[in-house]
Amino acid sequence: MIETIGVLGGGSWGTALALVASRAGRKVRLWARDHDTVSAIDETHENPRYLPGIRLDHIPATGNIGAALRADAVLLAVPAQSVRAVATIAAPYIAEGHPLVICAKGLERGTAKRMSEVVAEVAPGAAVAVLSGPSFATDVAAGLPTAVTIAADNEPLALSLCHALGGGTFRPYAETDLIGVEIGGAVKNV
Repeated sequence: MIETIGVLGGGSWGTALALVASRAGRKVRLWARDHDTVSAIDETHENPRYLPGIRLDHIPATGNIGAALRADAVLLAVPAQSVRAVATIAAPYIAEGHPLVICAKGLERGTAKRMSEVVAEVAPGAAVAVLSGPSFATDVAAGLPTAVTIAADNEPLALSLCHALGGGTFRPYAETDLIGVEIGGAVKNV
């Protein structure tokens, strides 16, 4: 059962997904590289740079990636071109079979690899899933109705993640076509 969620990425999407997890009743810790973002979230309970005016009660922030990774599942919510770097930093803290949900859409520049391929290279023990769908961070943070897909090769993992993140206005649907969901998300913005 997933009770705690670590979110890697203190931008608008990571912050919005931290809110989703908190609203779903999960204990959340948000990691951000930027010290000012961490301080603002902890001191004012808001991320003024990325989601001004949205309250972040009960969501602590940290600059310690290891602290954020001490969770039942982790959402990797950094831009696609930062996935390799952040997953590499996170890899020593990821135990075999630990759920890692990639929340970035796109292909890696230079290699044209899908994000799951990138993560498999640098954090091979992670149980990879992908969250994708037509969504905007500001809408999700504001609690507007949103439907997304969570795909994993392992259907029980996808279902467990959907249960952990689903709520009144955020509805994830489980899928086992990881590659199809990744490619669909990557070409959607073309």
